[in-house]
Amino acid sequence: MEDRPTSGLRQASPPPQPARTVPAPSAPARTVPTRRPAPERTLAARPGPEREELDLEAFRERSLQKGVNPFVYLVIRALFLPFFLVYFRLQRIGREHLPASGPLLLAANHRSFLDPFVIGSLVRRPVYYMAKRELFEKRWQAWVLNALGAFPVDRGAGDGDAMRTARAILERGDCVVVFPEGTRIRTGPLESPHRGIGRLAVETGAPVAPVAVHGTEEVRRGWRIRPRKVRLRVGRPLLFPTSRECSPALATGVTARVWACVTLQWEWLGGEQAPATPKVHPLPGREVSRAA
Repeated sequence: MEDRPTSGLRQASPPPQPARTVPAPSAPARTVPTRRPAPERTLAARPGPEREELDLEAFRERSLQKGVNPFVYLVIRALFLPFFLVYFRLQRIGREHLPASGPLLLAANHRSFLDPFVIGSLVRRPVYYMAKRELFEKRWQAWVLNALGAFPVDRGAGDGDAMRTARAILERGDCVVVFPEGTRIRTGPLESPHRGIGRLAVETGAPVAPVAVHGTEEVRRGWRIRPRKVRLRVGRPLLFPTSRECSPALATGVTARVWACVTLQWEWLGGEQAPATPKVHPLPGREVSRAA
């Protein structure tokens, strides 16, 4: 019997399948960069005393290896010397006592920043001098001073490196300016000296010429450089026995002898009288005679 299609009847359709949702592609996870903690700043990471010490040593080495820059020295001398002679009416007494060559120590009082320059006019050769380390903080200023013969000294304590530099300069036959007072004394009588000058004189055997500077303390008022009479007086160089091991007592005695001669020149120029018996600083940490 044949199956006949039934009219009006529809075949049942399969149940509808639920809509298949395709998940949207998820955005890549946003990674928030984590901030690394800043490294702790240590003495090795920032310029500290070790870095400064290396810089100071470089200036000392330049003074020993290259010495005074002849071009800078001649230009500065050609400009400054006529200016000193005319504007300051510079008077230099006793220049004939100074040797033209060989090692020489110039021990002087210190009244002004001009002192190293006016004292340098006493001799016709370059002079070397100690200058406080603060003057070497500016690069251009440090280069100019170093080219003119300045080398740094640490004023806070006895600076053995500066003493060794001065000793080496004297041993090769050059001239070194030392200010035994250790700092600028603007008014009043001379101050007590430090014994570094005595130690240098004994250990090197260099003659020590006492020098008095008078009038430079009145030159500067703020930024003004006023015309004032400046006078220098030099005594005969002093010679002392040589010893490689200078005891503190010997250095103190030699310093007292040198400073008595500086005081004599100072009073001759009309400076205020110092105590009759100048005291010498006995502290070992203050042996260096500092300058500028």
